[in-house]
Amino acid sequence: MMASKWDSGHANPVLSLGISMERVIASGAESGELTLWSEQGSPFGKCHLKGEADVTSVAFSPVSCSKLYAAHGETVSVLDTRVFGEAVEAFSVNKEEINCISVNETDSLLAAADDSGTVKVLDLQNKKVCRTLQRHTNICSAVAFRPQRPQSLVSCGLDMQVMLWNVQKARPLWLTSLQQLAQDEEDMDLHSSPGQLFNPPLAHSLSISNCGNTFCCGAEDGKIRSFRITGTRFEEEGCFKAHAQGVSQVSFIGQDPGQTLLLSGGNDGKVCLWNLGKDMVQPPKPQKYHHPKKSASKKVKQMAEASPRVSSSLCIDHGEKVNWILGAELQGSKVVLVADPSNAISMYPLGEL
Repeated sequence: MMASKWDSGHANPVLSLGISMERVIASGAESGELTLWSEQGSPFGKCHLKGEADVTSVAFSPVSCSKLYAAHGETVSVLDTRVFGEAVEAFSVNKEEINCISVNETDSLLAAADDSGTVKVLDLQNKKVCRTLQRHTNICSAVAFRPQRPQSLVSCGLDMQVMLWNVQKARPLWLTSLQQLAQDEEDMDLHSSPGQLFNPPLAHSLSISNCGNTFCCGAEDGKIRSFRITGTRFEEEGCFKAHAQGVSQVSFIGQDPGQTLLLSGGNDGKVCLWNLGKDMVQPPKPQKYHHPKKSASKKVKQMAEASPRVSSSLCIDHGEKVNWILGAELQGSKVVLVADPSNAISMYPLGEL
């Protein structure tokens, strides 16, 4: 599939993408480059952030279309897209490089995950840190607030841990080890995955569906794992091999009743679209009888039954390692934007979904 190229916006490799409610696209690149694009793919705003650290993550305010947050180095800058240039304000609260930022749907809190494994939560009204979440023992690679639950967020990291947090609490409400899940899968011989021990499931990315109760995590072992949140805990609902190398990006792109579509990008240069289907994303029917000793193996067997239902609706051979993916509807058509080690953004049509 041929891609349309959005070029002339950057001189350096593009690292991050974001889109506003008004379909303005922002892209962050190495050396502090930040660019605004129209939905036609024309750059109309450029700036260099102070310090020229790599712009690793960008996020638009869900409330104010012209407010853009950008993470660069240990700083989160706030910019006004109407007067694009100097940052309106900047928060330097993380001790190490920020990998991912997320803003809750009320634009009251911003979470910034960094290389130390710490997630700093900023109160945007009072302009100060309201919570420091420290439980990851390695790089925290991704963090995301849950839709419809502005105090709740999920994080994952290279310690192979996935955690559910409430901003009011200093400790995670629930955590799961992907390493343990991978070991359970291997013990049950559910997936043919030779060399698993040499390819640990370091967690690179996560995305939460519109309902706020389902999220997916992409890992270094090439697998995507789907989880369902119930109250203050979550359980794995499915696991499938998505890429030949690490899954660098996962992103939900909309939801119809009984259907959940997920985009993934990998270090193998592939971009895929998955239909997780109603069987994986709807809550399981309650069991009348429950034996705790059998629950673990029973859950793994349920996942084995669910996994074959996951199918790739589309797989694009992009050819370059994927830094970021963004599903969007631009000019009336559904597309996926892909950032890679080049200085251009690739746009692929997704057709009728």
